[in-house]
Amino acid sequence: MPPELLRKGRFDELFFVDLPDAGERQAIFTIHLSRHKQNPADFDLASPSAAAGGISGAGIEQAVASALCTAFAQKSTLTTEMILAEIHSTYPLSVTMREKVESLRAWARERAVPAN
Repeated sequence: MPPELLRKGRFDELFFVDLPDAGERQAIFTIHLSRHKQNPADFDLASPSAAAGGISGAGIEQAVASALCTAFAQKSTLTTEMILAEIHSTYPLSVTMREKVESLRAWARERAVPAN
C-alpha cells in the first residue's frame, strides 16, 4: 500500500496476524467441526492441532472440509485419522513460500502490532 494510506489517522495501527499456535489451531478445528455439525468432543483434537503446525486457519478449514468429503465418499463418519490424512497431504504456504513468510515476519517485528 502507498505510505500515505498507512499513516496515523487513516489506520490507527498496523496489526500482524501470524500463523496460529497449537491452542489457536485447536480452537479453529473446534469452530470448523461445529460449523459442519460435528461434535468436537468426538475427536482427538490434540493430534491434528499438533500436526497442523505452519498451517493457516483457512488451511485448517480446508482440511476439515476435505476430510468430510472423504468420509462422505466412503459412506462413513468423519474421524480424527481422516483429518490427519488431509493435513499430511498438504504443503502449506509456510513451507512452499517459507522465505516470503519469514520476510513478512521480520518486517512485522519492527513495524506492526502482533494480533495473535
